Amino acid sequence: MKITLTVNGAPVSRDVEPRQNLVDVLREALQLTGTHVGCEHGVCGACTVRVDGKLARGCLMLAAQADGCRVETIEGLAEQGVLADLQRAFRLENALQCGFCTSGMLLTAHALLEREPRPGPAAIREALGASYCRCTGYHAIVQAVARAAEGRASASTRPAGEGGYIGRTVVRPQTARLVAGRGIYTDDVALPRLVHAAFVRSPHAHARIVAIDTAEAAAVPGVIAVVTGREIAARCEPWVGVLKNYAGMKSAPQYPLAVDKAVWQGEPVVAVVAESRALAEDGCARVQVSWEPLPPVVDAEAALAAGATVIHPELGDNLVLESRVKSGDVDAAFGEADAVYRDVFDTGRHTVVSLEPRVVLADYNRTDETLTVYHSGQAPYMLHDILSRHLGIPEHRVRVINKDVGGSFGLKIHTYPDEIATCALAVMLGRPVKFLADRLESFQTDIHARDHRVTAEVAVKRDGTILAMRLDDLAPVGAFSMYPRSSVVESGQILRTTPGPYRFRSYEARGRVVFQNKTPMSQYRAVGHPVAALVMDAMVDRVARELGLDPVEVRRRNLLTADMYPYTAPTGLFFEKLSHQESLDAVLELANYPVLCAERDRLRAQGVYRGLGLCVFLDLTVPGAQTYGTGGARISSQDGTTIRLEPTGKLTVLSSITEQGQGTDTILAQVAATSVGVAIEDVRVVTGDTMVTPYGGGTWGSRGAGIGGEATLQTGKALKENILKVAAVVLDVDALALDLRHGQIVDARTGEARLPLSELGRIAYFRPDTLPKDFQSELTVTRHYVPRHQPLAYTNGVQLSSVEVDVDTGVVRLLGHWVAEDCGRIINPMLVDEQVRGGVAHGLGDALWEHCVYDEQGQLLTTTMMDYLVPMAAEMPDIWVAHVETPTAYSEGGFKGAGEGGVAGAPGAVLNAVNDALSPFGARITRVPMTPEVVLRALGKL
Repeated sequence: MKITLTVNGAPVSRDVEPRQNLVDVLREALQLTGTHVGCEHGVCGACTVRVDGKLARGCLMLAAQADGCRVETIEGLAEQGVLADLQRAFRLENALQCGFCTSGMLLTAHALLEREPRPGPAAIREALGASYCRCTGYHAIVQAVARAAEGRASASTRPAGEGGYIGRTVVRPQTARLVAGRGIYTDDVALPRLVHAAFVRSPHAHARIVAIDTAEAAAVPGVIAVVTGREIAARCEPWVGVLKNYAGMKSAPQYPLAVDKAVWQGEPVVAVVAESRALAEDGCARVQVSWEPLPPVVDAEAALAAGATVIHPELGDNLVLESRVKSGDVDAAFGEADAVYRDVFDTGRHTVVSLEPRVVLADYNRTDETLTVYHSGQAPYMLHDILSRHLGIPEHRVRVINKDVGGSFGLKIHTYPDEIATCALAVMLGRPVKFLADRLESFQTDIHARDHRVTAEVAVKRDGTILAMRLDDLAPVGAFSMYPRSSVVESGQILRTTPGPYRFRSYEARGRVVFQNKTPMSQYRAVGHPVAALVMDAMVDRVARELGLDPVEVRRRNLLTADMYPYTAPTGLFFEKLSHQESLDAVLELANYPVLCAERDRLRAQGVYRGLGLCVFLDLTVPGAQTYGTGGARISSQDGTTIRLEPTGKLTVLSSITEQGQGTDTILAQVAATSVGVAIEDVRVVTGDTMVTPYGGGTWGSRGAGIGGEATLQTGKALKENILKVAAVVLDVDALALDLRHGQIVDARTGEARLPLSELGRIAYFRPDTLPKDFQSELTVTRHYVPRHQPLAYTNGVQLSSVEVDVDTGVVRLLGHWVAEDCGRIINPMLVDEQVRGGVAHGLGDALWEHCVYDEQGQLLTTTMMDYLVPMAAEMPDIWVAHVETPTAYSEGGFKGAGEGGVAGAPGAVLNAVNDALSPFGARITRVPMTPEVVLRALGKL
């Protein structure tokens, strides 16, 4: 059918299918890709547009419904009036990270300011309450809208001082295009002859494939290929997610598509390739699969029971790994204790819900036998290596490109069978193939994490001194151990980091990782640390409450002090220097803790139940080769930077670190500009392309600053030295007499300008004949960095949460959240603050809302954003951040990492706050998320 409408002021006529959504027409037919699709259910707000002046969800509105309407998108509204003020304010407040939600968020905020020019914070949060952001925690978004409303959406920039740009807030240059809807995400890439893949997935958690009939699917008009697991297995080697440094660990081979048997609901079984995504899905609906259901293994305890169904019979049982840690005389310490306390903690099963779903576009060129893969991911060289080895294509003929990435948080660093299948299909068909997961597929197939049952027992003295601890972790990890990072690391982190910065020396722990017929689990933001911190600090709070002690003082008594560093923990972790005592002081001062306590006590007397909760945390960052390399995983622990001086005096920085919204591009530019001596405006950063960037591990484990920043620092210093050598020859002086400042070669003693960098570039590149014959200008420099002195660095801190609990409904309301964090030397304070806030938002979701719920047959029940609840603006509190800076001495820059610490302490702080609020009733919770049902059960009301 034909529709006619006005789009951004221009008349448009298009033939559309009756089932086609407005957002599909805008994105695919008109290439207006600033409008994004995040959920396809009208929940997230990413697809927001204006239709006849009113906000509409483009994923819910049929294109036919827009016939005759006036449609406006972010591209048409950009740089106009109020919206322009909002765009500037969003940039100044860093109210966007990955940018995937930003178009919808801006249009929603624009509509608010049109009807209410000076809204307060509550009105802003309410208006934005139906727009989802996974990155920011909403604090900066609310601040940005208020800033625009108050007419403060302008700021002057100032040049770097003598100290350069490190330690300064710098607005991210790349956000200018993101706020205008000019980002390019993988789904925005369009190639000639592009076709689309969709997958038939198992409806059963555990079932044998009896037969597959593809004839009817192959006959669907527009369907190009229908491929089964056996067919694709002939083109792709299977993989096994085992790390050799975990003795006794086992997993089964995994194929791109299930062969013979499916072991979780959602496992891909058949691939259909067609001219459009809709036609591919039509083909999937016509594939006939005959199944023989098998007993599902859902419960972790039952998975280990005698006689349990074995998911992978060739492995003998469902135990992936059992590991133990022991230090000191635990039995003796428990025997000397004045009191012993024991609790069992259950943590929710979470998934990432990045707003941009997983997406891959693979293009195989038969002429030169090259595979180019556009991938929404974190580690392009890791995928590059996997594709080369498993598809049998030489490394130098594989190229992986990360365009803009709409959030990741650990999700997009794993090997997913449907993504590998898509790449194999491109090779088989000799043309570009795209796969975009819809939100249902995301919930069923994206990695899950955090599902632990932890039994903890502490031995203490009457004064609250902790003598010893016992811990047992039971961790189900789904049907396979993920490749290549495995699925045992989170349990290992819990065993090793639960004692954290507490000074007791006697400790023993056991971890059991088991298979189950559920979505595979693996590393997700702050791997294991939220569970470890929650368990440890919940036990500390219990000790304080049982013994009638102040929870602050119990922490002071047990935390390591500054004079105890360097320190080796009972689990073997080496702490160069942590700052928990200082962080505790900082967070209490930031929150004005005595006032909060007095207000809590006053309101409690009136029947209003507020609570305060502390949580001490640490986060392992900057991992070296000991993390994965020693286990045989081909995961690079080093990263590289190349800096090239252009003839104009500008710098091009090529880094193996990647950008998913953290601001990595900006901090690398700050380090490069500072170390070389140029203005940051003269620095361009390029990441995410294995054809041009140096080899490296990419972005994970908070490595961006700690490894990528250090590599850039060393590269910049080397380039500056080379530049000064050229300048010395040109000026006929000693290189030591010169310096490079603000893009000028200057006299090192007086600061007098001697030679513009642009002139030096002109001479070096275009008039080398004027230089001595035996002299060579080296104006492109590469350096790599990997931590060698110790395997890890540690970000650490303390969080405090304030909550109010409605004891009649069980609803927990977040009132405020405070963080004092030490991530080493800070490069950009604004970016660090927003990384912390975004991490806290993840942790608050873990604490109160997020949970993947399965039934007894292994069927996932939470399959949309209507039933898997994520934090939205209206539910989130203000999050206040303070910093303690303890640079690591093991690198010149002193950088650690800031991407994950915010997650680590938030669930424990909220749990302790809720238990504080419930203390008048003698109730205590040891389960997250703390849904109203959980709270009411603790109160004995259910």
